[in-house]
Amino acid sequence: DFASQICESIGANTGRIAAVSDRDSIIALCGAPRRELMDKPNSPELDKLMEQRKNYRYMPGDALVKASEGSDKYHLGVASPILSQGDLMGCVMLLLGEGDGPLQEADQSLARTAAGFLGKQMES
Repeated sequence: DFASQICESIGANTGRIAAVSDRDSIIALCGAPRRELMDKPNSPELDKLMEQRKNYRYMPGDALVKASEGSDKYHLGVASPILSQGDLMGCVMLLLGEGDGPLQEADQSLARTAAGFLGKQMES
């Protein structure tokens, strides 16, 4: 429920595609057709980023990182890992579609804040 609410809030306030994944697939989404991304397995590139437990922001010239397998239409703009008591639980993402420009530092901070909130919710 928290993941869905976070996505709806981020999507409504930024006009961006917001998504939350667990360690396997996208579990919450706002701003893109659900059938294209929802419940689809995370891409191997996303899994690798999450395992590194680092924040990510796409910069022009970087290789595109798909959010899920089977969807070439959307790629990561920013991503922040969700950590709960040091354990990796998933990721908060803002996605870019074809032709979208890169996101800003403020967008990355927003994803980091949402990931921190979700991580704290899982601890309680």
